[in-house]
Amino acid sequence: MRPPRDLQIVGSFLAITWEDGRESVLSGEYLREHSPSAENQGEVDILGQRWGGDGPRRFPGVAVVGLERIGNYAVNLEFDDGHRTGIYSWEYLRGLADRSPA
Repeated sequence: MRPPRDLQIVGSFLAITWEDGRESVLSGEYLREHSPSAENQGEVDILGQRWGGDGPRRFPGVAVVGLERIGNYAVNLEFDDGHRTGIYSWEYLRGLADRSPA
């Protein structure tokens, strides 16, 4: 998947203009709840056991405060609660945008 044309933080939201012209606006709360980080999703060891991922599931009022593009395939987001370890591939981010409640 090609990178978005534009990616900006607007207030507490992430605004995305996709290569196909579609525009998405995702809240910091929604993005934080769906962070692909091991802290959020957990990790599976070589024996198939899941570790972690049992932290809070709601993040009321959390805002996106920083972003860093990772090559041509992803973005790393920083949130005002200090979380910044999830790497959102363009495919994952587009999927979140497609399923976003707003």
